[in-house]
Amino acid sequence: MEAVPAAGRTVLTLEVTLLLFHVGAAGDCTVSVSQPPVLDVVYTQGAVTLPCSFSTVGCPPGPPDRLWFRLGAHQSESLCLGSGCQSEADKFTEGKALAENQGSLTINRLTPNDSAIYICGIALPSSGEPRAKQTGAGTVLVVRETKGLSKELHSFLIALLSLLSIYVAGVLGIIIVLYKSKSNTLRNKETEDSQKKKSARRIFQEIAQELYNKRHVGTSQQPEKDNTYENRRALDNYETP
Repeated sequence: MEAVPAAGRTVLTLEVTLLLFHVGAAGDCTVSVSQPPVLDVVYTQGAVTLPCSFSTVGCPPGPPDRLWFRLGAHQSESLCLGSGCQSEADKFTEGKALAENQGSLTINRLTPNDSAIYICGIALPSSGEPRAKQTGAGTVLVVRETKGLSKELHSFLIALLSLLSIYVAGVLGIIIVLYKSKSNTLRNKETEDSQKKKSARRIFQEIAQELYNKRHVGTSQQPEKDNTYENRRALDNYETP
């Protein structure tokens, strides 16, 4: 919705004041009017009702006049006066009050162009006191083509994303721990296999060394025996005449 010019708001305030004084009569009382600050709707819902409630203090009995005004981006207009709503094909209808101090305005056949500030006015004809003729702060009606996310849904999505982030972080942490544990296990296994290979190689070397030593000792003793035998034969031959 476009921003409402300050000059347009001032002109509307003056018009509302004059209308309220024109509706009012003699008497003393104070009127307070309240409206919801914002209504956000989608035009496809067809119609929307703007509520308005009021309270009185020190006012004489008598039915109030309910008035509705609209402040748009480019102009202001009176929608409903005490005698009823002025619109073609019932575009605006004043709802029946569920209680004596309530009122409402229904906007039919919604379009995005209906986005504006809607002001509710209450005047008591039985009183001429200026405070017996009051308006609310206005309701900003925003008519959208598509519905935006509600605050509850937005908060829910944020909480869901937060939980999902925590879950992903936890899963990644578990994967990292398992990966490190597996790496340590593989490293320890490789170390054990290497030690086993070294131990087997050492044992093989010791066995080979022992076999070599035995074979070397056997071959070195055989020539010694042969030399002893030849020396004895030579000695026998020498002693024989």
